[in-house]
Amino acid sequence: MQMAEEMKEAAGDDEKELADEMAQAFLNEDLPENVFGSAKAGPGMWASLIRVLNPVTGDTLQKLSLEQNEAAFSICLCKFANRPEEQFVLVGTAVDMQLNPRHCSSGFIRTYKLSSEHQLEFLHKTPVEDIPSAITAYQGRVLVGVGKLLRIYDIGKKKLLRKCENKHIPNLIVTIQTIGHRIIVGDVQESFHFMRYKREENQLIIFADDSYPRWTTCACVLDYDTIAGADKFGNIVTIRLPQDVSDEVDEDPTGNRSLWDRGWCNAAAQKAEICTSFHVGETVLSLQKVTLIPGGSESLVYTTLSGTIGMLVPFTSHEDHDFFQHLEMHMRAEHPPLCGRDHMSYRSSYFPMKNVIDGDLCEQFNSMDLVKQKSIAEELDRNPSEVSKKLEDIRTRFAF
Repeated sequence: MQMAEEMKEAAGDDEKELADEMAQAFLNEDLPENVFGSAKAGPGMWASLIRVLNPVTGDTLQKLSLEQNEAAFSICLCKFANRPEEQFVLVGTAVDMQLNPRHCSSGFIRTYKLSSEHQLEFLHKTPVEDIPSAITAYQGRVLVGVGKLLRIYDIGKKKLLRKCENKHIPNLIVTIQTIGHRIIVGDVQESFHFMRYKREENQLIIFADDSYPRWTTCACVLDYDTIAGADKFGNIVTIRLPQDVSDEVDEDPTGNRSLWDRGWCNAAAQKAEICTSFHVGETVLSLQKVTLIPGGSESLVYTTLSGTIGMLVPFTSHEDHDFFQHLEMHMRAEHPPLCGRDHMSYRSSYFPMKNVIDGDLCEQFNSMDLVKQKSIAEELDRNPSEVSKKLEDIRTRFAF
């Protein structure tokens, strides 16, 4: 469209008719997508669709196109307590979305009913004031992050019904994780906030948060007190609530203490602790706790913007931990990076590296020359084949 307009503007008066014909022919030409690529939208222009796929065959079962300039940002499969036999798919969309500065003319939560034939039936559309950037099922209702507002919605006949709201998230909600009665909300700039829903008072209360700013991209709950998260600068951290904080919150039946006991700058009074911190070097887009082999231990798998698939695995014995810690220490000294940068400095680019051993560095042991391998193995009171076997064992225990 822009090129056609430029052709018309560049033409003189005597060439105007010819330029109009050329521009029209240019616009009507059907260019093959496999040669010229997909058409690029202009600024502020969006197009989205909802596709139902068969994960085994990859076949498309249903495709629903959204309206012009309506972009989908979140999706959730859920059940509601007052309609327990039915499954619903909620899709959060924004109209005329502008990324910088962040703005949209309106937002909607589209509600679809999922049939037994895996088809989506549109029920209604609920208007909201901002981008519905995260949706999660919670105790027979849904938690929706609408901009910086956290809301609980229930199903209604003509739209979703708002039941509760919290306005104390600083910027924009990007992730919502739940476990039991606990809710962990990730802010786009201010890390994680631990919340509790008090059903008797119908309140969402922030009782703890992180003391460091993080530009959160994704999160994964590890247990009732621990969450793993990643930010857009390539850091992966695990954050845990201290045991006294957990007990203190659970023993506060009214919730008034958590509501009024505020820390500095109106933040939560209790702070979470950092268990591990590690700089991957690429923007992490997803985190998932999985078991990759039958009967194996759980591990934390991450994927990055560049296409990397990586894994964080827990040590099951102090002996293994001590062995790999010493191996990493010797590898840092004997096998420094090609560019000369200090390994510890790189892995601590934004936050100090803590309680994580770099498996990529340890794996380079097999690519070193034999003299250095023997030297490091002697320091570890082993021979090179035993070190290689140890590296292989930890791979096969979790992955392959």
